[in-house]
Amino acid sequence: MIPSNIHPFLWSYDVDRLDLERDKKRIITNVLNLGTVPATKWLFEVYSREDIKEVVANPLPGEWSKKSLNFWGLVLNINPAQTKRVIR
Repeated sequence: MIPSNIHPFLWSYDVDRLDLERDKKRIITNVLNLGTVPATKWLFEVYSREDIKEVVANPLPGEWSKKSLNFWGLVLNINPAQTKRVIR
């Protein structure tokens, strides 16, 4: 179950239909890109650091702001793969 304080970061999705495992790339991407500190804390409680690192290392094309991707790469000590479509 996704708590209500996470819903704003998944605004374009039917949150009731999202599955924490099946849709983890989407959830992790949106929360790290748009989320608040409480939302990010929730994310790190729900997903392993390795799951989160995998999503940041292999970003969904066109889904990340360049600043967010660089920030999380530094925090997680990884170099995200370069995609052709990164939001500036």
